[in-house]
Amino acid sequence: MATRLVCRDCHRVLDVEGGEQCPACGSNSLTEDWAGYVVIAHPEESEIAEAMDVTEAGRYALKVR
Repeated sequence: MATRLVCRDCHRVLDVEGGEQCPACGSNSLTEDWAGYVVIAHPEESEIAEAMDVTEAGRYALKVR
């Protein structure tokens, strides 16, 4: 069963098996220690996406430890 992990580099929320890498940025730095959740559908029109420096639609964590 997949675990919900977050990439420490790009903050993308992922449903991956432990030990995998982030498909978005390729990082192996994944964590279960995160808080807040935002779904960005149209990053080119979103002020939140601009503040978070997000350019791709997806699910993102607001705080990653």
